[in-house]
Amino acid sequence: MLEIVLIKIKDGIEDATFCDWTCFARMTPVIERRVDPLCSKEISMSDSSHDISTLNSLIATTLDSVDGYTEAAKDSESGRFGALFTSRAAERRGVVSRLQQEVVSLGGNPEDDGTVLAGAHRIFINLKSAVTGKDEKAIVNEVERGEDHIKAKFEDALGDADLSPGVKAVIQGCYASVRQGHDEMRDLKHSLQNA
Repeated sequence: MLEIVLIKIKDGIEDATFCDWTCFARMTPVIERRVDPLCSKEISMSDSSHDISTLNSLIATTLDSVDGYTEAAKDSESGRFGALFTSRAAERRGVVSRLQQEVVSLGGNPEDDGTVLAGAHRIFINLKSAVTGKDEKAIVNEVERGEDHIKAKFEDALGDADLSPGVKAVIQGCYASVRQGHDEMRDLKHSLQNA
């Protein structure tokens, strides 16, 4: 996580200890710098744009996952997997929250909506479930397909050499949860195929 350091300029001299910050702020410019404690390197707001963009992409994909699990819970006719899907949706909301916090800490505006493509995919799932009679195998197959997508997105982000170490650490922490969800849905899919 990045630490924000505010420095006020007074007569050309940096002053980080001035007591009356509000009054002083009206009279002098504020320079905002960010220090990444993992690499002790100062970065500017523009340097974090790639981090913010990557995080927002992951947020949108994770919001799609939340929506997918919520729809799957509704479509699970027998309710056998409804609690599991609802639990996964809640877990993914936690991942979204963590990623959004990181975007805010970088000075960005966090994504708060999923992708258009996922909306179209949910319509397809709803149509498919209506045609197949909400077959749980079909629902689990679609959920698992979504899990493959989110897992690949997080892996791509972790392989991005241009991300700051702090952001990569946040993504790695969230990826553990994504990977667990993926593996759980994969195992569920295989158990239904073998049944």
